[in-house]
Amino acid sequence: MNKIIDFFRDHNGYARMKDLKSAGIHTRTVKKLLEEGIIEKLKPGLYRLSKLSGDLTVTFVDVCRAVPKGVICLASALDYYDLTTFSPNEIYVAIPNGIKKVNVDYPPLKFFYFRESMYFLGLENINIKAGTIRIYNREKTVCDMFRFRNRLGEDLAIEALKNYLSWSNGNMSTLQKYMHVTRMEKIMAPFIKGMMHV
Repeated sequence: MNKIIDFFRDHNGYARMKDLKSAGIHTRTVKKLLEEGIIEKLKPGLYRLSKLSGDLTVTFVDVCRAVPKGVICLASALDYYDLTTFSPNEIYVAIPNGIKKVNVDYPPLKFFYFRESMYFLGLENINIKAGTIRIYNREKTVCDMFRFRNRLGEDLAIEALKNYLSWSNGNMSTLQKYMHVTRMEKIMAPFIKGMMHV
């Protein structure tokens, strides 16, 4: 039993079934650990030590491991950056157009298809102890909230913009670049004008 837990620890708390088998660990042992709650199944063939649960950043790493082209986006990215009071009960994940959705057992995911030009724009890799989080930067996320305002609600987009302006102390240069590229200038400008003159 210690051998398998050491294997997980040596791999930042994660393991694939094929790697466990290669290390001589039997599927019965994996099943027993699952039943005892020592490990959790993220998707078929991918497992994680349960003690990593509960931390939002670790959950994001789980998603990025389980969905190879997935990027944390929209309300989930806002939550990560503390730009919203809304905490979604699903992780919002961007994937490129034409990519098939991945079935993930946990956590619950909501997929959004992004065309190539929008998919790569503002994509960042944040390295934490548990692994790497692929996530859009603040500016791209705020613009995306306006792009998806009809689907997610304009109030969420406005809250994100207001919190961003507060966080950036009104520094608009980076946000304006993203507004231009995402073609959100005309939509967002009136809100910014109103917020800056309050």
